[in-house]
Amino acid sequence: MDKKKKNWMGKAAVTAAAIAAILAYYFIPSVNQTMNTILSAFASGDFTVVRAFVESYGAYAAAVSFLLMILQSIAAPLPAFLLTFANANLFGWWKGAILSWSSAMAGAAVCFYIARILGRDVAEKLTSKAGLKQIDEFFERHGKMSILIARLLPFMSFDIVSYAAGLTSMSFGSFLFATGIGQLPATIIYSYVGSMLTGGAKLFVTGLLLLFAISALIVLMKQLYKENKKGRTNK
Repeated sequence: MDKKKKNWMGKAAVTAAAIAAILAYYFIPSVNQTMNTILSAFASGDFTVVRAFVESYGAYAAAVSFLLMILQSIAAPLPAFLLTFANANLFGWWKGAILSWSSAMAGAAVCFYIARILGRDVAEKLTSKAGLKQIDEFFERHGKMSILIARLLPFMSFDIVSYAAGLTSMSFGSFLFATGIGQLPATIIYSYVGSMLTGGAKLFVTGLLLLFAISALIVLMKQLYKENKKGRTNK
């Protein structure tokens, strides 16, 4: 099978799956209700709400969590750390870490191939044009080490990086290896913390995460300002 025909079949398969998912959402009440519950759980910003949803599936809880991680990867704005906390709190820190790490790898692979098969226009609709452009520039600066570095930086969008990587000539094997190594430290830390979150500790860690996010944003803005200033000077 030639490459052109293979790409066409890939696009047809992904497009058909997307259409089926959209039709199911709008015309099957149970699917609509479940999706709205999932979105509400993530929008709450409370990992205990996500935990309760996953736990409600009993013996299938781990499988549901795995699928949820893939879903949040595709729908980039949904916060993955809530699910990582929920997994650790529900299954224990090391089992939760394995589940979160492996499902995030699967989600990254899906995003990579969506971008590679369907192209930039679709990737921009699932993320943002500005976000992809920033990652493109990051890739240009850091070359072969881009994925590993991006996975180690907490303020870099995990999912946008996956989409952007799919738009490059990077091999899937290299992408997956760097992703697996790079996301491991954060997964272990989030899982260990998530396993201990209860009551006041939950509020304390939430405050720390907000402080960390603000600090990371300040550092990022400062870096962007320096690079912008440097670019103007070089012109």
